[in-house]
Amino acid sequence: MEATEANLKALMIAALDGDSAAYRVLLEMLQTRLQLFFQRRLSRELDAVDDLVQETMLAIHTRRGTYDRSLMFTAWSFAIARYKLVDHFRRNGRKPTMSLDEAGFLFVNDESASVDARHDIDRAIGRLPAATQALIRDIKLRELSISEVAKARGASEAAVRVALHRAMKKLGSQFKGNRVEK
Repeated sequence: MEATEANLKALMIAALDGDSAAYRVLLEMLQTRLQLFFQRRLSRELDAVDDLVQETMLAIHTRRGTYDRSLMFTAWSFAIARYKLVDHFRRNGRKPTMSLDEAGFLFVNDESASVDARHDIDRAIGRLPAATQALIRDIKLRELSISEVAKARGASEAAVRVALHRAMKKLGSQFKGNRVEK
C-alpha cells in the first residue's frame, strides 16, 4: 500500500478517534518512511538510524494529542523527525553538511503570531455593530479608499473619516495589554 499523505492522515485521525488497528498500521508505514529519511541523511552513521527511528516514533506517540487534524500529517511527523536529527547532531558534536538546495526542509516559516493576531482582530471586529464592522473591513482590510467607501455608502468623505476614527477607537478599546478581552 502506497503511504500517501491522505492515507497517513486518515490513519492518524482514525487512531486519534480510538482505532488501535489503524494506529498500528500508521506506525508500520511511518517506520519505513522514517528509516529512509534518516538513512539518506546519515549515510556515514547507519548504526544511529534505528535509534533515531525509535526516538521519533516514541515522540510521535507521546505527542499525538498535539496533532492538528486540519494540517498535513507528514509535515507534522517529519518536523518531529528533523528535530530528532538535529538533536542527534548536537549530541554527537557533528554538524550536518548538505547543499543549500537540500537544506530547505530545515527552515519553516513561523506564522503562528500572525494567525493569532488575525484571530484576535477578527474576534474584536465581530463584537462591533455590523455597520462599523463593514467600515473597518472595507477600509482597513480590503484597502478601499475613503472616497470609494463614501460613494458606496452615499455619504461624504468627512463623514466616513469621522465614522472610521470612531470605529477604530471602539476597536482599540477592546484591546488591553496586547490581548483581546474575552
